[in-house]
Amino acid sequence: MEAAAPSYKGFRYSAGIIAHAVWLYHHFLLSFREVGELLLARGVIVSYETVRQWCARFGPEYAAGLRRRGPVKGGIPTRCS
Repeated sequence: MEAAAPSYKGFRYSAGIIAHAVWLYHHFLLSFREVGELLLARGVIVSYETVRQWCARFGPEYAAGLRRRGPVKGGIPTRCS
């Protein structure tokens, strides 16, 4: 049984912006303020508290998806040989 897709209805920002912010937070282990600054650099004005609320609401699904996929094979080497 598949889980229902998250509903972004009623939010000020589009689903793409919310998904990108949550993805940045979980994928790169950034702080809420750093995610807000990255979005600001792209012209999206959002507070760190909004990013925190998005991550609290939509984050568990994204985090579970990242854990299911596991580490990338052939990714960046940990040391130069």
